[in-house]
Amino acid sequence: MFHIVNRKEWKREAYFNHFSQLRCTFSMTANINITELLKQTRERKMKLYPALIYMGSKVVNQHSEFRMSYNDKGELGYWEVLHPSYSIFHKEEELFSNVWTNFSNIFVEFYNRFMQDSVDYGDHPRLQAKGNPPTNIHPISIIPWTSFTGFNLNINNEGNFLLPIITWGKYFKEAESVFIPLSVQVHHAVCDGYHSSLLINEIQALADRCMDWLDKE
Repeated sequence: MFHIVNRKEWKREAYFNHFSQLRCTFSMTANINITELLKQTRERKMKLYPALIYMGSKVVNQHSEFRMSYNDKGELGYWEVLHPSYSIFHKEEELFSNVWTNFSNIFVEFYNRFMQDSVDYGDHPRLQAKGNPPTNIHPISIIPWTSFTGFNLNINNEGNFLLPIITWGKYFKEAESVFIPLSVQVHHAVCDGYHSSLLINEIQALADRCMDWLDKE
């Protein structure tokens, strides 16, 4: 479902117009402590990647600012729910495929859907492996070969792409803790530094409290 914003009463209208005219986007990168998350997923023999995707999508779906977009009529609004669209790398071809999975707030359900999609489409080395992606998807991916300190993805679409772009990096050990770079890119028309910080901080909180959701059914 797509909810149209009443622009006449929207508190952010002036900010939206200002930053839309500037076509202003920005990105932030932070290191997320995944020490406990990595330990718990390994003990359960679970893959880390779907857990990272789940955390990003869960926070995105908790705040309408991260679900802002235009519908097919060019009307501004926000999606009721967004599903993650993520990349799967094909080592032999050195190419990736886009796959999307229906999001669920229950991690076990999402994990099983992810694993099934990986089986069904993970060996299809083409750009859109699953095909027919819904309109309400958001991009989230990983660059597992580099522990970067910054990342920016430039999209030339007249400045109309409003959804956040979430990119994970290669995790690394520092002292007794494990960290992973997280880059969040947003459009300033709908998100400020407060919102991007909120996304990063809430993802960190989910990683810290992973025992609360890893086994919950």
